[in-house]
Amino acid sequence: MIDLHTHSIFSDGELLPSELVRRAVMQGYTAIAITDHADFTNIEHILSCMSNIKLMEEDYNIRVFTGVELTHVPPRRLPTLVKRARDLGAEIVVVHGETTVEPVPPGTNHAAVTLDVDILAHPGFITVEDAELARENDVYLEITSRNGHNRTNGHVVRIAEKAGSGLVVNTDSHSPHDLITDELALKIAMGAGLDEKGARDATLSQPLSLIRAI
Repeated sequence: MIDLHTHSIFSDGELLPSELVRRAVMQGYTAIAITDHADFTNIEHILSCMSNIKLMEEDYNIRVFTGVELTHVPPRRLPTLVKRARDLGAEIVVVHGETTVEPVPPGTNHAAVTLDVDILAHPGFITVEDAELARENDVYLEITSRNGHNRTNGHVVRIAEKAGSGLVVNTDSHSPHDLITDELALKIAMGAGLDEKGARDATLSQPLSLIRAI
């Protein structure tokens, strides 16, 4: 399992980063990104706290990536914050997309897919035009296992296939029970409308392509 969207106690998760990584190892993960919720008020704190997390790679057979999920940030301020995240060492930048279960500012999806962003998380009713921009700018659209956010997985898959944009399956884990296996990730991808090949691409080959570029 490659999971590029998870949370620790440095935002609203339940686990220390070390606990999160260890539990991921026990679930058979080969890579994980810890992407705590960030905005202008806490981004320096989060990324400074995560500066030593790669020590875990020396003890377990897993790759660990530092990251952030830019959350409820006004769209016009996203360019500045994305750059700030990169300057502070974020390897994975996720933007909290326009999920139907939270009041994310309109225009967030559009702004995110034009920037140096890796993943647009749970993008709700994303448009074809924004999915095409995601393809052009190598921004992956997320299929999520998280309850609530996953209501529009089917729409995301349909639009992504129409636009030719990349897809990745993530958990958006906040608790140890949110972590999943490869088998369940495949079922989530296929349940969203992908065929078996597309599901394997979204759970393995496309996440691998993303992290190989880091």
